[in-house]
Amino acid sequence: MTMKEKITEVFKHTQDPELHIDIWTLGLIYGFELSEDEEQLKVKMTFTTPLCPYGPQLLGELKQSLLMLGLRVVDIEVTFDPPWEPSEELRAILGV
Repeated sequence: MTMKEKITEVFKHTQDPELHIDIWTLGLIYGFELSEDEEQLKVKMTFTTPLCPYGPQLLGELKQSLLMLGLRVVDIEVTFDPPWEPSEELRAILGV
């Protein structure tokens, strides 16, 4: 498994504490860049709402899980531009 695949797996196994759905399926990960030496990672993501009470907890858990892959530096940028909106498929899962 490549490092990018391992990173994606971390996203798929990190759950939003409130919705109990992984952050990858929720579409909270807007993108990520891995350095050529595979030691530094930049992640661009969002939360379901700017006032997410679990934001700091989620970031801490995600960063810790990514560092356990052997990355030296993990930089997570949280943005609300564009604001998060659930996909149609996700709306169906959530029942909204």
